[in-house]
Amino acid sequence: MKTKTITIIGVFTALLCIAGPLTVPLPFTPVPFSLVTLIIYFCANLLGWKKSLYCCLIYFFIGLAGIPVFSGFSSGIAKLAGPTGGYLIGYFFLAFFTGFFAEKFPYSIPFQVLGMIIGSLFLQSLGTLWLSVLTHTTFLQAATSAVLPFLPGDILKIAIAATLSPLLKKYLLKAGI
Repeated sequence: MKTKTITIIGVFTALLCIAGPLTVPLPFTPVPFSLVTLIIYFCANLLGWKKSLYCCLIYFFIGLAGIPVFSGFSSGIAKLAGPTGGYLIGYFFLAFFTGFFAEKFPYSIPFQVLGMIIGSLFLQSLGTLWLSVLTHTTFLQAATSAVLPFLPGDILKIAIAATLSPLLKKYLLKAGI
C-alpha cells in the first residue's frame, strides 16, 4: 500500500473513532442516534469497498481492544454482545455495498444511492435481528423501536453523502489522493 492510501484509511478510521462515541441516546430504544453511518457512506463512496472495509475493521478492533470508540464511549467484547452488536457487524456490509456500487458506477449517483440503501438494509436487518434475539422480542417489534425512528435520519445521511461525495472525490483526485 502507498503512504497516501494508508494515510487516507487512517483519516477515515479516525473519523469513525471520533463519531462512534458521540451518540444521542433515545428513551424508547437501546439504539442511539449516531453519525457513524454517514462517515461510512463517505468513506465507501470515496475509497471503495476494500479500503472502507479496512477502515471498519480497524475501528472494530480498536473498540474490541478496549479503546472507547463505540457508542456512548464504550468498548470491548461486551459491546459486541450487547443490543447494538448487530449494528457493529452490519457496518461491514454497509461499507461493502456502498463501496462496491461506488466503484462499479462511479458516475451514477442513483446507483450509488442504491448501494447505500442496500448496505443500510443489511445493517438494519442484522442490527434488528440481533436486538430482537437479545431482547426476546419479535423482529417486527425490534424494527419498530430500532429502525423506524431512524429512517428519516438515514434518508438525510444518504442525501448528504450522495450530494457531497462526488465533490469531495473531485477534490481528492485533484490533490492526488
